[in-house]
Amino acid sequence: MRDALLAAGFTDEGLLGLLGAPAYAALARGETVPALRATRGDTPLETLVRLFLLQQPVPRARAAAILPVEQCLASGWLTPAGTARATGGAGDGAQVAATVDVRPYAGPGEREKDWFIVSDLGCAVGGASGIGGRGRSADADVVLGVGGASTTLAQLTVRTPVTAALDLGTGSGIQALHASQHASRVTATDVNPRALRCAALTLALSGAPAADLREGSLYEPVGDETYDLIVSNPPFVISPVGTVPAASGDARSRGCLTYREAGVGGDDLCRTLVQGAGQRLNEGGYAQFLANWQHVADEDWTERLRSWVPSGCDAWIVQREVQDVTQYAELWLRDAGEHRMDPAGYAARYDAWLEEFARRRTTAVGFGWITLRRTGSQAPSVTVEEWPHPVEQPLGGTVRAHFGRRDQLRTYDDAALLASHLRLAPDVVQEQVGLPGAEDPEHIVLRQQRGMRRATRVDTVGAGFAGACDGTLPAGRILDAIAQLIGEDPVRLRDSMPPRIRLLMEQGFLEPVG
Repeated sequence: MRDALLAAGFTDEGLLGLLGAPAYAALARGETVPALRATRGDTPLETLVRLFLLQQPVPRARAAAILPVEQCLASGWLTPAGTARATGGAGDGAQVAATVDVRPYAGPGEREKDWFIVSDLGCAVGGASGIGGRGRSADADVVLGVGGASTTLAQLTVRTPVTAALDLGTGSGIQALHASQHASRVTATDVNPRALRCAALTLALSGAPAADLREGSLYEPVGDETYDLIVSNPPFVISPVGTVPAASGDARSRGCLTYREAGVGGDDLCRTLVQGAGQRLNEGGYAQFLANWQHVADEDWTERLRSWVPSGCDAWIVQREVQDVTQYAELWLRDAGEHRMDPAGYAARYDAWLEEFARRRTTAVGFGWITLRRTGSQAPSVTVEEWPHPVEQPLGGTVRAHFGRRDQLRTYDDAALLASHLRLAPDVVQEQVGLPGAEDPEHIVLRQQRGMRRATRVDTVGAGFAGACDGTLPAGRILDAIAQLIGEDPVRLRDSMPPRIRLLMEQGFLEPVG
């Protein structure tokens, strides 16, 4: 199967060449009309696009010229689909249709790989047009393909060689596929047996080593086993559980969509996932998650998340987006296609979500990234911040550097900090804002061009210090020179600057030489 797809040019690069950038981008958003217009011919590549990506039946004879059709029918990749004439196709003879979505995929840093993601039909991208009511997608055990969340996690993950990696809630297997390139052993779990089958097909069709696939919830399938890397794009959606009023006013049980909901209340799933990672990480190992969390009335959301961090782990938690409860309910009701229901049914569901949020005193929901690193330190470093601005992906190297800086700073007291040789990171630029002709700027901002693309305000002393950091003089000597230049007491400046220097180092503006 893999050989046949590659021979026809059914790759990420091949699709871009055939469809063109606009139609290819539309396909990633779940919109098929531009791709249908671009595949009206009968070349092997056009045939495969219509078959596996656009859910269109094709003449069996045409498919047989590209694929081992008899084996595909016997093993379930394809299914008979009537006659070409009866369904409007060209020519006579039976047609075949795909039973799964097979999509070429080139992940971050892996564009030379010819990978494929196997998922349910119509579910390669979730949330773009509503997943409900499209064949198998109406079922609770639907398996999604590659969406924005899964690619975000893939780009966040630290990619260093490891012995053992765990992909918890593997879905169609994208995280396991990436991990297979730098982990000697990959374990992938899911509560959904269909997901495990799709993950196995994803790995095999991509030419990647097989993973140890286990069925079960959270850490149950792995017990007390430990790993160097744990990744999870879990079913983090915070939704009502139990009964939801139907349009008729009667209560009916609401089944969860396994790919997005765990059937537990609030953000308990994400909390349990994070707290359970600490004891299953080897020393120096990383656990990286996407998560949603509640903003609760009269409660500091940062403290809520700090309480999730297991002992012995450093943590970096970044809130990327916040939605009020109405926006959040609308997003996920549309993701499930419930906006296509009758108005009364949609309103009943919407009301049930808001009732659940009111009961939990939830005012908003945050979305973001949680990264843990096992250090065993008695003084763990926990950073919880909000950063909704654009970043440069992939960020795996930036994540690793963040924790490396934390390790360094843990060993520095103020004296060691002032004795260290620092240099300005090469991607940092200085921006000044002020009235034309003014002697001094009103604002001075240091801005990173790479990674998190942070910006931080500094005063003239901070800007002068950063600009003088080229690695040749220790930080204390630079401060002495600045004190002499501005008529400041050098002792007072040395006493006041270490917290500011430490922050610039924590955020990656300044780097220790060597």
